[in-house]
Formats: sequence, structure tokens, C-alpha cells
Amino acid sequence: MAIEEVKKHYTITEEDKAFFYSDAARGIRLQVDYLKAETKMKAEGIEHTIVVFGSARILSTEEAQKYLDLVDKEDTEAYAKAIKKLEQSRYYEEAREFGKLVAQSGKGPQDCTVTLMTGGGPGIMEAANRGAYEVGGKSIGLNITLPYEQDPNSYITPELSFSFYYFGIRKLHFMQRAKALVIFPGGFGTLDELFDILTLIQTNKSPYIPIVLISKQYWNSMINFDFMVEESVISAEDAALLSYAESAKEAWEHILAWYEKRGEPLFP
Repeated sequence: MAIEEVKKHYTITEEDKAFFYSDAARGIRLQVDYLKAETKMKAEGIEHTIVVFGSARILSTEEAQKYLDLVDKEDTEAYAKAIKKLEQSRYYEEAREFGKLVAQSGKGPQDCTVTLMTGGGPGIMEAANRGAYEVGGKSIGLNITLPYEQDPNSYITPELSFSFYYFGIRKLHFMQRAKALVIFPGGFGTLDELFDILTLIQTNKSPYIPIVLISKQYWNSMINFDFMVEESVISAEDAALLSYAESAKEAWEHILAWYEKRGEPLFP
């Protein structure tokens, strides 16, 4: 047998990509996907997080206005969409403000006792990371490999920017240190994250923490939780897991009050 044929199979494990990406090694990949971020966050002193979810498609007011200015007003459909983008940009600005509030809390911007965490992408995620960045605070971005929207935004603290392959591992990190969740308007991805978390809390797999939905009108139009209670598919106690706020300030004050009421302040 030629030595070249032998060498094809003479590969140390960490360089054997065919094996590493095989079905047999999926368990190893899951461990690695989890362990890299976990090790780094411990090293950086991340204790607890406030997690922000929301649409990747929402623009800042500045960008939405630029978009509107370029649209032909005669194209009524395109113009209506551009107007909607400008209206939605208020959520970007509120997420940006919320990022500032979290970063300025505790002992100051470099304090990692409670750190802002997002999905690391554009839109609402970018806005929250941006707010923390603008006041000198640290923030975390948990990105995910996707056909679109997969690049990290430029406002994440570089050493706290992570990329995941598995949604499940990413979700685990979202919940592992979370002290509160603030959920802005979004689509399938945001709904997936919301209901995953609600199910974990409902079934006592995760501790009860404040979940604040931004814009009661948006969420009531999206999901009729009262109807779910009426149909007895969830209980009134399940629906009570959710709170609503219209602004970053209101959401932040609700979180602080939630912990004060239980005699366990967010910042001891």
C-alpha cells in the first residue's frame, strides 16, 4: 500500500474535520459550542445578565429617515413600508436607551455584576449594545450562524462577542445568568425566544424572573394571551409572568421594583 494512502487517514483528532463534523461527533460539537462562551464569560467576570430580544430588521431613526428620503412617493407600497420603518425606529431608540441604563447601573460601566446581553446582530440587538457602548459599558453579543443577519454588530465588547452554531446552546447561555428579559417587537426569532423562556419558567426548569414586553399594543395585536387563558390552555398565573412597558425607563424601573419587592435587590 502506498504511503500517501496511509497518510490520508493519519490525522490527529483535532485536525480531523471529517470526524469532527460527522454525526458521531455531534455531542462533542455541542460541548464545544457551550464551553467556549462559558469559559470566556467566567474569565471576564460576568455574573448576571439583562437580556434584550427584538427584531433584527428595525432601523435607527437616522437610518429609517435616510431610507424614507430615497423612496419614490409615487410607489405607494414602498412609501408605506418606509413610513412604517420610521415609526418602528422608536423601538431602536428605546433599546439604545435601555442599553445605557443597564450599563450605567451597579458600580459603573465596567462593573460586570449585571451585564447587558443581546443576540449580537443588527436592529434591536445593535441598539441595546450601542447604548451600552456609548456610555463606556460592557455588553455581550451571542451571535448565531445564519444565511442572513449573522454578522456581529460593532458595538459589542470585543472579548464578549460569541458565535454559536446551535440555537439550543445559544438559548442556554441567554437563560443561564439572566436576571430579567426585555423583549421588543420582533418576528419569528423573537417569538421563539419568548415562548421558549415562558415554557421553561412555567415548567420550573428556570427560575421566575421579570419578563417585560415593550409596546403593549404591539404584543396584544400579535398574541392574545387573554384568549389563551379563556380557552384554559394556559392559566392566569402563566399570563401573569408577563409585564408591559412603553419605554426603556419604565422597563428598567419595573425590573428594579420587581427585585426590591421580593427583598432581593438587583444590586445588593
